[in-house]
Amino acid sequence: MIGDMIAKARKDKGMTKTELAKVTDINIGHLTHIEKGERNPSHKALKIICKALNIPYEPLMFTYDKDINEEGQSYDVVNHISYNKIIAIDKLDSFIDCPPSIPSAAMAVKLPDNSMEPTFAKNSYVFVELNTPLNSKEYGIFSYNDKIYIRKFYSKKGKIILKADNKNFEEIRVSDADNFYIIGKILKIK
Repeated sequence: MIGDMIAKARKDKGMTKTELAKVTDINIGHLTHIEKGERNPSHKALKIICKALNIPYEPLMFTYDKDINEEGQSYDVVNHISYNKIIAIDKLDSFIDCPPSIPSAAMAVKLPDNSMEPTFAKNSYVFVELNTPLNSKEYGIFSYNDKIYIRKFYSKKGKIILKADNKNFEEIRVSDADNFYIIGKILKIK
């Protein structure tokens, strides 16, 4: 997946592979293998690529060992994972222990409402693995038209729907005109 994200960022920046190879001093053949997902860049190479593309390193790093399956391809997950945005936290509440059963969690988010009850209670914490592609019926945290939601993700025929477990909340049907990003996957404690 990291190669797909590098290719997307490069194209979004209007840079050819040849130009990126020249600026980074990375062989164009190696860049081609990276973008096709045949090789992963070293951490040093990834930092050089990010600097050349003028994008932050960490959001791409979260995609390093992720794969895109058929379902992710059907809803074009690469266009819904951000390579240049990071989470903004308005208030730091506290640190909490990360359960050893979910070592890939990058942060914990407190649920502000009862939208996900009975699965997740209001004011409980959910653990998030950032920039992870989702399959149908998995829980995630999303940015949808500049608001953050925790919802159950559904993908059908390339269309995306976000549903609350609490039936009093309306489902969100994502369209191409919406500003939509998958922030991460909600991990369940094992």
